[in-house]
Amino acid sequence: MIDLAKHKLAKYPLFGSLYFSQGLIYALATVIINVYLDSKGIPDSIIALIIGLAYIPWVVKFIFGWMVDHYIKFGRKKFIILGGTLSGICFIIISFIDPQTALIPFALIILVGSSGIAFLDVAADAWAIELSGERERGKINAAMFGGLFIGMAVTSIVIGAVAETFNYQFAFVVSGLFVLCIIIFPLMVKETIIVKRKEKIRKLLVSEFKKKEVQLVSLFMPLSAISFGLLAIVIPQYMNDVLMLTIGQIGLIMAVAPIATVIGNVVGGFVSDKWGRKKTLFVFLGLNLIFAAMLVFGDTWQRLVILWGIVGLLHGGHYSTFGALAMDVTNPKIGASQFSLLMAFGNAGEMGGTVFSGSLISLLGFSRVFLYSGWIYGPALIVLYFIKEKIKFKDT
Repeated sequence: MIDLAKHKLAKYPLFGSLYFSQGLIYALATVIINVYLDSKGIPDSIIALIIGLAYIPWVVKFIFGWMVDHYIKFGRKKFIILGGTLSGICFIIISFIDPQTALIPFALIILVGSSGIAFLDVAADAWAIELSGERERGKINAAMFGGLFIGMAVTSIVIGAVAETFNYQFAFVVSGLFVLCIIIFPLMVKETIIVKRKEKIRKLLVSEFKKKEVQLVSLFMPLSAISFGLLAIVIPQYMNDVLMLTIGQIGLIMAVAPIATVIGNVVGGFVSDKWGRKKTLFVFLGLNLIFAAMLVFGDTWQRLVILWGIVGLLHGGHYSTFGALAMDVTNPKIGASQFSLLMAFGNAGEMGGTVFSGSLISLLGFSRVFLYSGWIYGPALIVLYFIKEKIKFKDT
């Protein structure tokens, strides 16, 4: 068994691999299953509904967080293994289900499989909070979110190639086996259960969210995430409607941001552990306020690639740092519940930007949407100013 107290660096590949599984399932649902159902002649409205079902566990993952905290005496690792096993088996099962004749069972199995990964997610977050010191949470978040975006990229490329070379059924089996292989790592890691008695979760949660700093972080999370959720939908539409690029060219350019995001994750994680969360966030968000607005100058694909890559890089640094900030204000006794709620607020902001993107394009046009995508960071920076860091960082 690997003792993380003796092999401290092992926690980075551990949590990176666990988040890789989340990126795998995310790309599987939004890309592979999307195209698969379309090839089966399933209507677009039904496809959107099925993919929407895969998102439901992430919206209500605080319920899974409550379960993980409620049974805290069992530790975190058991829930990671349970969730990963459930998800891996489900995606192997759907390879035997034909959505043309059994669409409802197909959709329900996807929902259960996504729920398994959401379970893994909240347990992994809680375990990371317990294992990480205050000075390494930035690097932990860099490993986690870096693993997520790498998982998205690898799945789109590798599983897509498997589906094209063989068939979609074999691609689903390979995806399930991927997840089952990933949970071998935590099986090899020794877990020391820190808290052995059940906590009064509701009482502790209410107490934590009465704190001013927790409230400010809760407000900061969605405000700082709106812009990227907005741009993720606006950018491909802009390339299609204005730059008149092909779907192949659009896909290639869209891949620039996730790749840059991984680099930004690493930089942001290391810098935030040295400078502190607020200084790092001021730099990344302040620069993104400028560069997101500068997308108005992306009138050629070359300029757009550069600007979109910079926005992705800055978003990556912001993402790993705000994850560390959320960990700093989270009570480890209710790590799964409180952290999942804070991250859900961030997800809500990102989803809000996505939902209203189409209406904003129709109402304002692309240029104004780009400008507002930058200016949206203004309110987030104002809230950030009033947040007081719990940890004293010194430049060394």
